[in-house]
Amino acid sequence: MLSSRIADVAGPRMSLRPVEGMPLIHVRIPRFDGGAYIIKRVLDVAVASLALIAFAPFALIIVAAILMDDGGPVFFRQARVGRDGREFGMVKFRSMSVDAERQLAALSAANDGSGPLFKLKNDPRVTRVGRVLRRYSLDEIPQFWNVLRGEMSVVGPRPPLPNEVTRYDGVVFRRLYIKPGITGPWQVGGRSDLSWEESVRLDLRYVENWSVMGDLQLMWRTARVMVKPEGAY
Repeated sequence: MLSSRIADVAGPRMSLRPVEGMPLIHVRIPRFDGGAYIIKRVLDVAVASLALIAFAPFALIIVAAILMDDGGPVFFRQARVGRDGREFGMVKFRSMSVDAERQLAALSAANDGSGPLFKLKNDPRVTRVGRVLRRYSLDEIPQFWNVLRGEMSVVGPRPPLPNEVTRYDGVVFRRLYIKPGITGPWQVGGRSDLSWEESVRLDLRYVENWSVMGDLQLMWRTARVMVKPEGAY
């Protein structure tokens, strides 16, 4: 066993090559285009299409529940930052009160999140139906439409808000090298219970070591987390 100071580099990017009789570790520089990402896009379209069809009956129930709860809009559209810093409108089932954005300034001092993230464990803006949707990540279902549009991927880093990106520094910008995802290492690794530093490390490890098999594993882990959610609020 050899000890190495190389951190957060997955096996596919590392190889052992003899140079002048010396066994040297070769680390391949991450690439963010090419054939592998064509496969990722095909996988995205296939999974998103199947998910929208499969969740259609549940979506009708969710729509009815939201309308019966407070009669407000069913969908919530919010600006998020995607690949290479391009903004897009992310769609979710509305889980908060209609005036949630206006209440944000008054609640900012009670932030339970870390770093640029704003999270409240007992957010008074979340509706009764919204608490159920958030706990089981059902509010995220409409984002499969963003995947079909090519703005998001099924698996990737968490899509940040524009004001979060303005507070990024140094290597954190590497989160924007690929499309954000509906699920990813943050969602299955603890979500809001993670510190900002842990969240960034998980996302960057994913960005630089992405693989089709890794995406399939994260999808499977997501299904397990939805049944037994942790850190969802």
